[in-house]
Amino acid sequence: MLLVQRIKPFFTSKEEFNLRLVFAYQYFSIMKNEEIFQFIPAEGKEIIINTRSLQVENLGEVFVFQRGNRFIRIPLYQLLLVSDLHLHLSTILEGAMELEGHLQEESMREAEGLVERLEKENWERMVDYALETKNRLLFKELMEGLRMI
Repeated sequence: MLLVQRIKPFFTSKEEFNLRLVFAYQYFSIMKNEEIFQFIPAEGKEIIINTRSLQVENLGEVFVFQRGNRFIRIPLYQLLLVSDLHLHLSTILEGAMELEGHLQEESMREAEGLVERLEKENWERMVDYALETKNRLLFKELMEGLRMI
């Protein structure tokens, strides 16, 4: 069995429902028979995960690992079968999904702040309008609404 020694995407991007993990030298290594083989981007260099189905999309991608003058050339589907790669990918995927959730929360807070600011500006314009047109009833309603808040 192969063990993933280190896996850290060099570049990560989210495209619609796919998470694309791109690897470079020194960011991916495996251990076979107590020997560490380093990833080299000779052929395949990315893993694409569908975030809806949680499935790897590019199973035919061939990864190459090197130790000295020896090489291991292995398709991604086989690497998933004979190693613990799926555990590492699930950890990366969880981190990416957490980050996405955090960014969505942050965007919601920003949107709420923007709505509050726009409502306040609109209220101020309405007060100005009531004063300009000497509309006492509108002015009184606006001031009473302010007290309720």
